[in-house]
Formats: sequence, structure tokens, C-alpha cells
Amino acid sequence: MSHPDTEPCPRVTGRTRLYGILADPIEHVKTPQVMHALFRERGVDGVLVPMHVVPEDLSRTLDGLRGLQNFGGFIATVPHKGDMLDLCDEITDEATRIGAVNCVRREPDGRMVGTMLDGIGFLEGLRGSGIDVAGRRVLLVGAGGAASAIAFALAGGHAGRLTIANRTVGRARDLADRIAAHYPGLPVAAVGSDEGAGALDLVVNATSLGMRPGDPLPVNPETLGPGQAVAEVIMDPAETPLLAVARSRGCRVHAGLPMLEKQIELMARHMGAIS
Repeated sequence: MSHPDTEPCPRVTGRTRLYGILADPIEHVKTPQVMHALFRERGVDGVLVPMHVVPEDLSRTLDGLRGLQNFGGFIATVPHKGDMLDLCDEITDEATRIGAVNCVRREPDGRMVGTMLDGIGFLEGLRGSGIDVAGRRVLLVGAGGAASAIAFALAGGHAGRLTIANRTVGRARDLADRIAAHYPGLPVAAVGSDEGAGALDLVVNATSLGMRPGDPLPVNPETLGPGQAVAEVIMDPAETPLLAVARSRGCRVHAGLPMLEKQIELMARHMGAIS
């Protein structure tokens, strides 16, 4: 696939199929560029448009999209993944288990069908960089939609131990309980977000901290060191403050874009853009 930032914008005609990505904020998203590169490669007459939607307008937005006959579906990102569960007409078993939706197909009758692909995208991105989670002790920071998907993917990838850290410990505990119910053999713990990485092998930031200037670091940098890998879900900036400090402390770092690149074909397929 050609590099998405070096290609011209897609040609739009009256026959072009429309897709979207819904987020708040929207400026950081990389999905349109990556999806358009796939569309060019596959000969798809389609365009994916960034749509800035605040949470209080999400339900009304979906009502409007249901009536667009040339609209094929959309990708949902921060902060909409959890709310999509109640707004979709149907969700896949994977989305139900994880408790969030990040990709929605609009059926010809206007019904919205949601699924969740973040977890498989993140895991395949790690594997593509040579990072194997099997047997590894992992600290996952966050307990929202993306974090839930990644937690299940890490468990399914045979992580050796999973610690979930979140500012609201109750949310971390709820996610840990759901993981334990599906993977009873995996040691899983819930802690506050001020817990350090300690002797863990892999640290994953699945929060939005690092997206905006001035955000605090999601983990105590003093607990990071050589022998650890530190991974992000944030795609812009490409090197977040967490990755920068992790690199300076001798950690192996993994940026957020591969998660999108690995799931982009699955997203296109779910929305019906490709078969």
C-alpha cells in the first residue's frame, strides 16, 4: 500500500459511496488517509470523511446518517465507542463481550450494525513489529472502549499477566472481572492510574493522554527502563510524550498507527466497501 500522506485526494462523483469517521476532537485522526490508500489499491469509488461530533449530538447524527442512501458506514473513535452500544440496531458478539463499538455498517434499510476491531488491530500491529505478548507481564492503562478491546486481545494472545490501571479503579476492576470471566487462567489485577510499570514487560497506553499539549503522562516515567516495551494507541502525534520519555529511558517503543493499519481492511470489509 502506498504511503497515505503522499497521495492526492480521491475523485468524488455522484456515484461515490460515502463513509465517515466520528470523533471529538477530530483533527488527530489518520483513518481517512489510510482508508483512501486502501480504496485506491482496491479500485473502490468511495470517500471517508472526518465528522466532528460531540457526545450530546451523537444520537441525532446517527438518525441523520440512517437516511443517507449512499452512506455505507462509519468508524467511531474517542469518545464514542462505548455509547455506540446503545445506538446501534445490532452489534456483533465481539462488541458485546468487549462493551464498545468502533466500526458500524449502514444496511440498505438504514439499520446500523456495529462491531469492535481495535483489539485485533492492536495485537497484529505489535506482532508486525516483532513484539509477542505471549507470557509477557502487561500493564494496560485505561478502561474505556479501546482499552477493553485491547485487554481481550492481550488475554486471547496468551499474555502471562495483565494489570489494568485506571484513574477510576472501579472501571478497571469491572474490566478485570470481565477478562477473568472469559480467561479464568490469566492472572489479572486492577489498580489506580498512579501505579508504576515496575517490573512489567509491556506497557500499553490505551487512554487519550498525550493527544493534547500539556497532558500528564499516563504512567510514572521513573518506573520505565531497558527491557520494557511501551506501546501507544494515539496516532497523532506519532511520538507522544510517553513514547519520547520511554525511548530516552532505553525502552522499545511502538507507535499507535500500526493498530489502524492492521485493522483498516477489516473495517472496510465490515462497512461493505470491499468483499
